[in-house]
Amino acid sequence: MSNHFIQKLKGFGPLADEDIVALENVTRSARKVAARTDLIREGDRPGPLFVVLDGWAQRYKILPNGTRQIVAFLLPGDACDLHVGTLAEMDHSIQTVKAARIATIANGVLDDLMDRHRNIRRAMYRAQLTDEGTLRAWIVSMGRRTSIERVAHLMCELYLRASRIGLVEGEGFELPLSQIMLADALGMTPVHINRVLKDLRSREAMEIRRGTMVIQDPVMLAQIAGFDENYLHRRLRQIA
Repeated sequence: MSNHFIQKLKGFGPLADEDIVALENVTRSARKVAARTDLIREGDRPGPLFVVLDGWAQRYKILPNGTRQIVAFLLPGDACDLHVGTLAEMDHSIQTVKAARIATIANGVLDDLMDRHRNIRRAMYRAQLTDEGTLRAWIVSMGRRTSIERVAHLMCELYLRASRIGLVEGEGFELPLSQIMLADALGMTPVHINRVLKDLRSREAMEIRRGTMVIQDPVMLAQIAGFDENYLHRRLRQIA
């Protein structure tokens, strides 16, 4: 079975054979987790590093009025919070979107892994910098992009991230996100999301077909979004 965590880290720097063996060892005891299961909740004491080997997850916060804001989507290969062990308590929750396979790496094991394997340490730091760049891009979307630009920008991002780990087949990939999830991530209502998706489909830029997101015209979609992929460290023209 392909290890998406190793595959992702390879994209951030070369890994020697001994690095790959070490990563395989620390993620070997992964467990299956059902959809919509909280891995950890806001207010909990931070635990080990979570690694999403298969499936999707999301970071979210619940506001005092009961509404939810999703602040990140986690794809196969993504790790959660490299230095979370330094916090007294979690400031957000992490939940699976669909059935997932999750590995946990204890803080002491993680420290030893990064001390002994410089290539892994470098790749993980670069991956974290990309995660931080993604968060900044989301903040810009919420503050300055129009609704159609927000949706188009997120779709470009998810497509590129999925492409990096080999999830894209042809022009599309599985997108297990409901319109409610997209609304909670983009600060919109599900009704508004529905209208925007219809608009993008009518322009023949992209569409979602039975849980699969298909980019029909990547150049148009990128132009609508004003997409600059620099924060993901990969060129959009590589997927066109």
